Amino acid sequence: MKEDFLHYLWQFQKWSILPLKTVHQQEIYVHKPGQYLQQAGPDFFNALIEIDQQLWAGSVEIHFKSSDWFAHHHEKDANYENVILHVVWEHDMEIYRQDGSMIPTLVFPDFVSHDLILEYEQFMKPKSWIYCEKQIKNVPVFQFQAWLERLFFERLERKSHDIAILLEHQTFDWEAVLFKMLTKNFGLNHNGAAFFEMAQHIPFGIVRKEAHNLLSLESLFLGAAGLLSVESEDVYFLKLKEQWQYLQEKYQIFYKVVIKTTFYKLRPDNFPTIRLVQLAQLYHLHYQLFSLLIESNSYEGIQNVFKLKASEYWETHYNFTHESPKKSKNITRSFVDLIVINTIVPVKFMYAQNQGNDATEALLEIMTSMPAEHNAILEKFALFGVNATSAMESQALIELKSQYCEFRRCMQCAVGTYCLKY
Repeated sequence: MKEDFLHYLWQFQKWSILPLKTVHQQEIYVHKPGQYLQQAGPDFFNALIEIDQQLWAGSVEIHFKSSDWFAHHHEKDANYENVILHVVWEHDMEIYRQDGSMIPTLVFPDFVSHDLILEYEQFMKPKSWIYCEKQIKNVPVFQFQAWLERLFFERLERKSHDIAILLEHQTFDWEAVLFKMLTKNFGLNHNGAAFFEMAQHIPFGIVRKEAHNLLSLESLFLGAAGLLSVESEDVYFLKLKEQWQYLQEKYQIFYKVVIKTTFYKLRPDNFPTIRLVQLAQLYHLHYQLFSLLIESNSYEGIQNVFKLKASEYWETHYNFTHESPKKSKNITRSFVDLIVINTIVPVKFMYAQNQGNDATEALLEIMTSMPAEHNAILEKFALFGVNATSAMESQALIELKSQYCEFRRCMQCAVGTYCLKY
């Protein structure tokens, strides 16, 4: 029996026998069960409960056993002095406040339907993938959609944590933060760490100063990533290398590359050389990139910002050692989608919060206009009748699986509580 099921029982007052009574047969009438805080301190705050015709206002604490009160040292914690009711699955001892007064105790099994307990136990038995796989498709559309929107913003909150740290390190230079986040995500999974390391060693002020010169930006990014350390007689390569050496001396950029970029198992269009010169082109074309993206509140508007291709040399090259058939190295819509999801929307969300603005509707408009992602998690949900129709929904489903299903947080999930409620 998990404690979050006990929280669910109390929160939704799932009693089959009334009136409720303490272990000492005092009648209990619950006017308000309290707010479920899910943080340090008592489980339910600001409850209003009548015990033996006496009205009490305070907190409710829930444990599996009464003795957990002492096991968790609540008797020494002043935060628990206002607990007015202790609700447990098993009563194995009396508990007391610091002043010696006994706290009334309610025992769940005495008042909860045996059928509901069996239903919960059946629900929590291991399934092939998630506990609610047979029921999830039956959740009403409106209720499920509201839950997905909440999950999406929970995911944004988690992603914004890294941005907040970066923002502090960059003394609240939003352009610099965007540059580092963009650079990391241009590297995708294989080269994200290497690209981020590169960005950490290039003060954004240098990017600003050199943005007018595409050759300088390409040499800056490729050189800082360690991609100009190969041997080649290619004329363009030699120009880049010479410029990189000049920039190193000019800006005193000297460090040892720790995380090396990789070409292994990547499609040529995702080679680190291509992604870095596309990034250079982006900053060459859009000097005020942060302002441009912050002011773009539509999916198509953001896509238009990224309508660019690598410079002419790269039409016949993926690296400096071999020439390839001519092909424009455009940034694809699907690649921009990843950048929007992992960089643009989180940065816009964090910026709005920082400015005290509400960007909820604008961000939902962007994300619901984007196509859903495709991955193994979403394919599995589809097998159980849940199909993501937009990027907002696909991000929400990924959050559901990774932050709720994986940790068996069913009683904190709208799907789990619906399944037991009906």
